Amino acid sequence: MFQHTSKRRVVGVNIGLDATSYAIVDVRGNVIAQDEFPTLEHPNISEFVTFLSEKLVELMELNGGYDTIRSVGVGVLSGNFVKGCIEHSPSLPWKGEVPLASMLRDQLGMAVAVGNNAHVRALGEQVFGKAHGMSDFIVITLGPGLGSCVFSNGRPHLGHEGFAGEIGHVCVNPNGRKCGCGGQGCLETYCAEEGIVLSAQKMMNRTEKPSLLRYYDMLTVPLIVEACEQGDELAREVMRRTGEILGMGIANYASVANPEAIIFTGTVSRSGHWLFDSAKQAFEENVFHNMRGKIKFLTSTLTDMEQNVLGASVLAWQVKEYSLFK
Repeated sequence: MFQHTSKRRVVGVNIGLDATSYAIVDVRGNVIAQDEFPTLEHPNISEFVTFLSEKLVELMELNGGYDTIRSVGVGVLSGNFVKGCIEHSPSLPWKGEVPLASMLRDQLGMAVAVGNNAHVRALGEQVFGKAHGMSDFIVITLGPGLGSCVFSNGRPHLGHEGFAGEIGHVCVNPNGRKCGCGGQGCLETYCAEEGIVLSAQKMMNRTEKPSLLRYYDMLTVPLIVEACEQGDELAREVMRRTGEILGMGIANYASVANPEAIIFTGTVSRSGHWLFDSAKQAFEENVFHNMRGKIKFLTSTLTDMEQNVLGASVLAWQVKEYSLFK
């Protein structure tokens, strides 16, 4: 997987809505140094790239020097590995097609690879996590968005133009909720963070049943799960229905891909059996009959930092080495 080089370190970067984190990672996956800064403090993409480049060089120079770094891998929402771009992100402030890989390469003078955050997390799972040793698996990220990456014969399937795996934007209800992608009834609008909170709010509006959820000023998925654990019937129903929709949606995906396992990552994946009991039941009821009972549901044990930064470091090792100073 890793190309031959005398340099033993790379940089992994994760660009999220709240923060951009970055780390120097060695060939064994050890994090040498890391730091982060708020992403949205830089709404202008040129200023963001310049600031990020300066912070990366600063971290390199403080930890062994610029000359010890082989390449940079970046995981980002709406990232496209094939094009090296951020493609029309509905959530980040930089609109249109942003050639992030070439912009960073020009400033850093070294090879840069850019990938979708779900693709990057899947790489992290393959090398360091639950997918280690597997050839055919799907990693689904459940967080602010809903993304995925499918591995077939040990390699990620990215598609002709790099858009494969957009399971969050398959339609599960033709007359359903509007999605940030411009579609309607997308799986993401029901099973990502905002969609689950919206389901809870709608359910509270339809009934006068008492619930702990009514007392929170700002409802979140962890709070809904906490209410489930305290016996709240409405909260449990929210998670049960969410799980049903999720299970039905990914059953179609699995019927096409036939994975050994589906590995869930992200904040929503920490909902435990409150989400996955109904998801697994709906999945088994709807997946192709020859696959029933044969596909494992697994939850990642990697931390957010490991999923994002280590996955991005794997991406960095896969790009062809380049240096402006050779």
